[in-house]
Amino acid sequence: MMVHPTCQPVRLHTSVLAAAEKRLLVRLAAALPRWINSDHLTTAAALAMLGVGACFWIGGAALPFVIVLLAVNWFGDSLDGTLARVRRRERPRYGYYVDHVLDAVGFAALMGGLALGGHASPLAALGFLCTYFLLLVEVALAAQARGTFRLAFWRVGPTELRILLAAAVLQVMRSETVTMLGRTWLLFDVGLTAGTAALTLTFLVSAVRNGAALYREETFPRG
Repeated sequence: MMVHPTCQPVRLHTSVLAAAEKRLLVRLAAALPRWINSDHLTTAAALAMLGVGACFWIGGAALPFVIVLLAVNWFGDSLDGTLARVRRRERPRYGYYVDHVLDAVGFAALMGGLALGGHASPLAALGFLCTYFLLLVEVALAAQARGTFRLAFWRVGPTELRILLAAAVLQVMRSETVTMLGRTWLLFDVGLTAGTAALTLTFLVSAVRNGAALYREETFPRG
């Protein structure tokens, strides 16, 4: 059984937009009315991601709403922790647990919507989902074992991924397919396959680095 450490892990957010996003989130948190709390934002983010999956499943006229719901998801998911810190109403273990559970459910809904809506093959969606969960487990284990919670890899974090997904939706509204190597492919199949490869590489690099670091930290002295 994995146990989250009693001390809060150090957040490592090194994405391209991290610094500007942090300044914006602090301002938004300060401007929110007092009756809105972190739980409201977390709930809104989770419902928005479920809505994204539903819109992909429905397809057609529902696709533009994906972009709106991604914005709502960003607002709630990015701002809930910031609001708690600004108001000094933090619940680190509760927030850590709930955020990870809802992220897992939301991502499963996203991949399910893509597959059920015919925007991606089930195999491509399942492969991406499995590697995403693999990396999610690695991040959680690193937070427990090393006290560092990494929010971005290769300068890409959740916000950048939402932007890429929104751009893909705009392209899908024009055409579901792309031509590569003399064949026609579903756009999301190409993107998910590339994403699966990137996530697999990220998992391997991160796991090796963390494993090696822990080995060095806990090496027995000679003799």
